[in-house]
Amino acid sequence: MSDFATIAVAAEEAHHLNELWMPAPLFGVVMFVLFTALAVVTFSFRDVANRHAEKAEAYAREHGAQQHH
Repeated sequence: MSDFATIAVAAEEAHHLNELWMPAPLFGVVMFVLFTALAVVTFSFRDVANRHAEKAEAYAREHGAQQHH
């Protein structure tokens, strides 16, 4: 029996497929919502370094702009 015939017979016998636990397009919708939520969180931190520029400048003046590691 040829390989093609063997594969064809096996394909006919394998009539049961594993089903997804939700419809396939819904996976895309869920991922889109997830990535959008992560983008919103990332976007909310876009200007954190400049929020307290006055405090940073005052600290630099008070401590002579020395960095402690």
